[in-house]
Amino acid sequence: MLESDGFPNKRRERNLLLIAAAISSACGLAVELLLGTLASYLVGNQALAYGVAVGGFLAAMGIGAYLSRFIAVETGHADQYHRLQVAFVQVELWIAPLSAVLPLALFALFVVDGPFWMGLFLATILLGILAGMEVPLLTRLLELDEGVREALAGVLALDYLGALLGSLLFPIALLPFLGLFPSAALIGALPAFVVFIFGRVVPRLRYWGRWGLAIAIALCVFAPLTLPLSDRLENSLYDAPVITRIQSTYQRIVMTRQGTDVRLFLDGDLQFSTLDEYRYHEALVHPAMSINQREIEQSSSSGDRSRQVLLMGAGDGLALREVLKWQDVERVLLIDLDPAIVNLARRHPFLVNANAKAFADPRVEVRHADAFTALAALHETFDVIIADFPDPDRDGIAKLYTQGFYRRMLAHLNPTGIFVTQASSPFFAPRAFACIAATLESLPLVIRPYTIDVPSFGPWGFVLATQNPIETTSLPLPVATHFLTVAMLPSLFQLPGDIQLGGVEVNRLSHPVILRYQNDPRWEAYD
Repeated sequence: MLESDGFPNKRRERNLLLIAAAISSACGLAVELLLGTLASYLVGNQALAYGVAVGGFLAAMGIGAYLSRFIAVETGHADQYHRLQVAFVQVELWIAPLSAVLPLALFALFVVDGPFWMGLFLATILLGILAGMEVPLLTRLLELDEGVREALAGVLALDYLGALLGSLLFPIALLPFLGLFPSAALIGALPAFVVFIFGRVVPRLRYWGRWGLAIAIALCVFAPLTLPLSDRLENSLYDAPVITRIQSTYQRIVMTRQGTDVRLFLDGDLQFSTLDEYRYHEALVHPAMSINQREIEQSSSSGDRSRQVLLMGAGDGLALREVLKWQDVERVLLIDLDPAIVNLARRHPFLVNANAKAFADPRVEVRHADAFTALAALHETFDVIIADFPDPDRDGIAKLYTQGFYRRMLAHLNPTGIFVTQASSPFFAPRAFACIAATLESLPLVIRPYTIDVPSFGPWGFVLATQNPIETTSLPLPVATHFLTVAMLPSLFQLPGDIQLGGVEVNRLSHPVILRYQNDPRWEAYD
């Protein structure tokens, strides 16, 4: 290699190009995940969001790889090498600002109700084409000195390693600690910094190195500025002022407040309003607790009247508040995936007031784990098991409504025990409601679906399941409630005439049909 070509040291040449391959791949993978996460947060359809973001990116990379063949076509050796160098750094200098700006632009497009899916597609195509040029250009640079086989082996090895690093660093380090848009800016700064290093090492690239340094510094300065920009955009998505926003490893947590109405949103979906949440949580908890108490009292084999309760999800502590009203509850095991939700419920004064300091009760034990895997690790059984999961509109949530999950649950239910789950809206997602009932009924369980009206949500459904016949008359209610009454309990189980069960498939891990059922067109009528 000629010294005038910019690399007096062949080892340093090779190492720098391979490091560039790893960084380029890591940034590309991180951008794919970031776009998929952003789309999933905004529109909720996780499978489609990642399908467009990742699939479109990979397809565009193929286009970029093909187009790279027209760059720096064969001329003299030294001239071709320099032209390849310049082409590579130019690609990096385009990728850097686009990686930082396009996610924020997509967020703005969503806020103004623009064509978000079209914007996402175009963003992935543009970034994918540029990213697709990187590996071919790097390979051609190396093959001029090492040969095709060695060049491909080296570049691809570091490319795959970089992809692994990017796929781990984004969800583990960048997203939970920095958030989406600062992460995008810092991801974009890395390719620019690579160009700066090239300019320091290669004399003929010093001009481009100065551009790389300028863009890298600009993006590092831009990173913290994305927070107030994105916050202002996010505020416009809610009808009330935002008082808390947290980006956890698992989800976007937002709390709003308008007067006495405090609302919690996860990934943009309303979880509760303090004006009427008691309706939902009383209906979720007390019918199951009441039926179970009567079953225990009528069981001649039961001498111990203290009860063990398993509560899955419900990290806000509101369902826990209702469970703890029952004096015969000896222990409540609460399993929630996200520590950020539980910490918020323990410490934020509005939530502490709403859940009546439920987490301070000595009967409560909290474990942070995925409920599906946590059930397999449990050894004890419970009198009441309550599932308060988000709606099954994403792959990770849909598994918590499958036959396989309910089978695991059944192994931890006492013979007189009862299980209850929230079951989405029987009006806006009637097939999802029916699917949950059908999936539970496919096991050796007796089910009783029921509905209530929650002003914030509209009609809402629940499903009780037990191994014994369920008698819903003369149910006890020895706890203080705002909504439920003793006379009202039996009437909950009288389904309205426009809510019909049947005509659906069982939801299985291998075939999560509930995703299709939950994404019902009727939701478009919900305001």
